[in-house]
Amino acid sequence: MCGCAVLLNNLTISPFIMPHTAPIILFVYNRLDHTRKTLEALQENLLAEESDLYIYADAAKNQDAVDSVSRVRSYLLSVKGFRNIYIRLRETNLGVDQNVIGGVTEVINEKGRAIVLEDDLVTSPFFLKYMNEALDFYENEEQVISVHGYRYPVETELKEVFFLKGADCWGWATWKRGWDLMELDGQKLLDRFADEELKAEFNFDQSYPYMAALEQQAAGDNDQWDIRWYAAAFLAGKLTLYPGKSMVRNIGHDASGTHCAESNIFDVELAQSAVNVETELIPDQEAYLAFAGFLKKISDPGLQRKRRFPLLSKMMRSLRSR
Repeated sequence: MCGCAVLLNNLTISPFIMPHTAPIILFVYNRLDHTRKTLEALQENLLAEESDLYIYADAAKNQDAVDSVSRVRSYLLSVKGFRNIYIRLRETNLGVDQNVIGGVTEVINEKGRAIVLEDDLVTSPFFLKYMNEALDFYENEEQVISVHGYRYPVETELKEVFFLKGADCWGWATWKRGWDLMELDGQKLLDRFADEELKAEFNFDQSYPYMAALEQQAAGDNDQWDIRWYAAAFLAGKLTLYPGKSMVRNIGHDASGTHCAESNIFDVELAQSAVNVETELIPDQEAYLAFAGFLKKISDPGLQRKRRFPLLSKMMRSLRSR
């Protein structure tokens, strides 16, 4: 049984007791089918009924998006299967980046930790278990900044869980102490990359142009939150935990977003069992090189032309029609 509180104009209807599990934050916009699949997968998670769900629904960017946004918002009122459901309906279009930054900041400042998803991320039934156990186990490990659910479809057999330097954005979680390190000023982050070796490491052994993405953000060419999250964590020398088998699958690379053409290059098989989240607190070099090999492959110009898949920021996330 779950309660449902709709947040309008910053007013919350009915208070609820703080759950033992971390709150889940879901960001949605105008893709009803994706949103439904994301929520249906979450409902199948072991800890869903014990979790609070916060949904941030962005407003339509233009008149063409009004109907699709309205359909998503109507659907949200029928969602069940969580401890409590809070819905924040944005009154103006913020865009995915400002919606994420504002929503994560709001919830994590109040609750101290959070699990974050966007509306095209389908999860394994063991996703919430993995996230909550990792959040509990590494809560007091200052070197660990976050927990991530997606793992690239690399050919290398990786450890059950492992750490990499930096942070990621496809199904992730953090604590307030981690999110407090987020730097919104891209130029400040860029100014700290004085060493060429550091830039090469940031680019995953020069396999993908993340520095270029950060430069574009600092110049005001884009507003990508995730490149700043990755850079802030990386420069602070912080670690993110990854699963050896992916707990998240992205279903958004189907040409439904404006900036992302159809592609299956990120497809993965979801984990069908729980994992032990304990591992040594050092970056995994084998995983780093495996990721670098995958990123080099997808950033190859010939492959980009063949797949019509544009170079984006961290994790090549599909952006919404905003």
